Amino acid sequence: MSTVPDERTTEIEDTTGQIAGGDPRLARLVHRLPPRMGDTFTYLLKPSSRWVRIPSGTLLVVGGVLSFLPVLGVWMLPLGLALLAEDVPALRSSRSKVFDWIERRKPHWLDPSALKNDQS
Repeated sequence: MSTVPDERTTEIEDTTGQIAGGDPRLARLVHRLPPRMGDTFTYLLKPSSRWVRIPSGTLLVVGGVLSFLPVLGVWMLPLGLALLAEDVPALRSSRSKVFDWIERRKPHWLDPSALKNDQS
């Protein structure tokens, strides 16, 4: 294990206050994503990206509801709700409850030293 933080870890720590209303748990989950997807989420969660985030979240929720169609899937629903939670206070409190559950039941998901794409 290396004690030197990688470039992406430093970037996540710097942007924690800018994304997710300062919620470090979301920043840690985004950090576990593959680099290309993580960079996209970091961009979408910035306050200046509101006009891209709201339509993207809405389309992901609709795609999740229509998951019985080819190409679309249930994975789109929680992703869209997480994006919309930035702008809808009622969803933000639900997202906080989900993060509390993750901290209790799956703390390794939020561990910054855990390997990316861990299958557990």
